[in-house]
Amino acid sequence: MPVYEFRCSTCHAVFDERRPMADADAPATCPGGHLGARRLFPVFATTGHAAEPAPGGFCGAPVGGGCGSGCACC
Repeated sequence: MPVYEFRCSTCHAVFDERRPMADADAPATCPGGHLGARRLFPVFATTGHAAEPAPGGFCGAPVGGGCGSGCACC
């Protein structure tokens, strides 16, 4: 079962709770006993740099939409 992070709207306590994915968005009770804590959405950051594209793009196709979906990934 996944662990979700919640924040109480009354006392502002932040806590974790293990629960099924089907109940992920259901309100929780904080350690202080207040009902109505809401789930927080995780925030993360990645760092790095883009790789140099190979001639013809990453996909080996002409630059601009190499995956075929028109997203210009290459």
